[in-house]
Amino acid sequence: MVQTADAIDILVVDDDRKTVDLLRLYLEQAGYSVRVAYDGRQALELARARRPDLVVLDLMLPLLDGLDVCHVLFEEAGRVPVIMLTARTTEADKLAGLETGADDYVTKPFSPRELVARVKAVLRRASVGQALHVESTFGRLTIDHIKQEARVDGALVHLTPREYRLLETLARAPERPFTRVSLVDRAFGVDYEGLERTVDAHIANLRRKIETNPGRPRYVLTVLGVGYKLAKDPVEEASGANARSG
Repeated sequence: MVQTADAIDILVVDDDRKTVDLLRLYLEQAGYSVRVAYDGRQALELARARRPDLVVLDLMLPLLDGLDVCHVLFEEAGRVPVIMLTARTTEADKLAGLETGADDYVTKPFSPRELVARVKAVLRRASVGQALHVESTFGRLTIDHIKQEARVDGALVHLTPREYRLLETLARAPERPFTRVSLVDRAFGVDYEGLERTVDAHIANLRRKIETNPGRPRYVLTVLGVGYKLAKDPVEEASGANARSG
């Protein structure tokens, strides 16, 4: 096992002890520090004692289920990377987990090696977000990458975790067009084609919250035949040309 004093701390939560032991073995071999919990309440106690760098969280848990753990964890500790681990495979179950703010969703049975690869990918995306400037400003829109908040004219915009991740993904490369597939992969980390169509709905919700006129967006623009981009220097008064771009 390769570990250092400052190893990344991963909290594994599952009521199946064999699954926990297997994950701990593979994650520790990859160099991570691993703590384990077997129910939702124990998971929160461990997270409160020391904020984990990432949580591998079963959806179906005793005492407190995975969705409730996510809600409480995010309220108390802020955004923590979460990979949902569950036997549930329906689209509704996946969407429920991801809507809570989970970064990825792995269904049982799974490959431990694939799970470790997904852990690395989620942590990499999280570190990229932390490496951004403290704030990014686009016209009247300001994105605080530390607090993970967005403001328009100084007023806080209440975004869902998914809406924020979409906005931050676009902000990493303003003026760069992102395809829907790319946004799903970069913002949600989910290898699931069924989620592509939900990008349009989330973009529409995002526009309603940050745009003065969602029908003529200044910030999040549609790139025909490609997907979406964030305007680096948004026009403060929506012009006819910009309306066509949106």
